[in-house]
Parts: sequence; structure tokens; C-alpha cells
Amino acid sequence: MAKVLVALRVNPANENVDLDKLVERIKEKLPKDFEIVKHEKTYIAFGLYALRLYVIMPENYEGGTEKLEEYLKSIDGVASIDIEYVTRTEAF
Repeated sequence: MAKVLVALRVNPANENVDLDKLVERIKEKLPKDFEIVKHEKTYIAFGLYALRLYVIMPENYEGGTEKLEEYLKSIDGVASIDIEYVTRTEAF
């Protein structure tokens, strides 16, 4: 079965959020059929950084990326989520 690769930006609640710890909290909160395959810090402006996450999820997940967004928004330290792109893949 194919999977979907979702690239998204996680905007922190403020500049004091430790992005490395935030990644760990996200990994703990995501369901087992979701996997973060890569993450990186991206510069926004004036010393503020966001997280870019690359998440593999099942292709036939009910609601598409909505559930993923709900999981991430419920985590302390996350202000908002921006889906950058979604693509189908069989590489994972």
C-alpha cells in the first residue's frame, strides 16, 4: 500500500519554545502509523525559527491531513500548522 509524504511547517507559540524538545513531544503524541522521517529548523525572521517536518502517513487515512493537523495543534508550544505539500510515495 502506498503512503503519503506530508511536508509541513510547525510555528512555535513563541521564540522561547525549544524546537528540539518540541520534536520529541510531537513524536510521542503521533499515532504509531505516522512517522517523522525528517525535521529541520527554518528561519522565519528576527531570530524566530519554525520546524519543518516531513511526515509519512497512510494514504487512505480518513480526513486526509486534518487528523495530523489536529494532533499537532493539541501539543503545548505549537501555535499553528502550515501544510506545504502532500505527495504520494511508495518509498517508505
